[in-house]
Amino acid sequence: MDERVFGRSGQQASVIGLGTWQLGADWGDVSDQDALAVLEAAAESGVTFFDTADVYGDGRSEQTIATFLRGRPDLHVLVATKMGRRVDQIPENYVLDNFRAWNDRSRRNLGVDRLDLVQLHCPPTPVYSSDEVFDALDTLVEEERIAAYGVSVETCEEALAAIARPHVASVQIILNAFRMKPLRQVLPAAQEAGVAVIARVPLASGLLSGKYTKDTVFAADDHRTFNRHGESFDQGETFSGVDFATGVEAAAEFSALAPEGATPAQLALRWIIQQPGVTTVIPGARSPEQARANAAAAKLPELSQKTLDAVEDLYERRIKEQVEGRW
Repeated sequence: MDERVFGRSGQQASVIGLGTWQLGADWGDVSDQDALAVLEAAAESGVTFFDTADVYGDGRSEQTIATFLRGRPDLHVLVATKMGRRVDQIPENYVLDNFRAWNDRSRRNLGVDRLDLVQLHCPPTPVYSSDEVFDALDTLVEEERIAAYGVSVETCEEALAAIARPHVASVQIILNAFRMKPLRQVLPAAQEAGVAVIARVPLASGLLSGKYTKDTVFAADDHRTFNRHGESFDQGETFSGVDFATGVEAAAEFSALAPEGATPAQLALRWIIQQPGVTTVIPGARSPEQARANAAAAKLPELSQKTLDAVEDLYERRIKEQVEGRW
């Protein structure tokens, strides 16, 4: 699989990575055996970028990655984790002492002395304007606790504020065929600054797979059940903030655009990695088959201009009004 330079860090990442929220929690039950099988399938398909967080299953996702990598010392995988969601979401909690404590926990979970990349996990908006926060992150680098740091954001404005910081290596943002606003300012700014872009929620929580109907029911412990209106965290993390019924109808139209031999999910991933400025995209997977199918999207031919225009037209007609004003 193709790899791209990972922003200012100088590291490398496969164009299609693996998001491991599913291997921790909030997507229904995934057994330890299935989680390890997903990691194996992704790695064997050329994936060299795993994205996790200290709160995914209260550390389970990090620990599962550590278990897998201990058994595969031949692999070189860039592991990105996140911190900041273990406390009340107020700017006062984003201080060096907390950063060190969270960092210690993630290093234990991942079984390493230094983390490849740590991202602030969608912190409160005022955090982005705090020099003290970024000084503290610089301290973690100086103490060799982390190799590099980035941010995971909810809005384009937060992304632009982070990109302006001189030592930010990466910005993670929701980007997919149902969330196109980052294309206009965020991606060009990141390219100019040499900041990596990690595209998350690439399938709009599965909508863009084309597998759901208006009658689809998700498990009670699946965020697609309990967070549809932002009850537990930002609504934009669930179905990209699109109303489910609208999303299902638009996804059916999107599915019809898939090239011959490609699934709608692969179309969605191919569309993302074709956008200038994207470094890697991090679809999740609950089975080895899903992991392999996601990785295979990197081998698809470039989408035609006709297909790109059709995807944009769908967004303009069906989705834009619901999401652009909020994120």
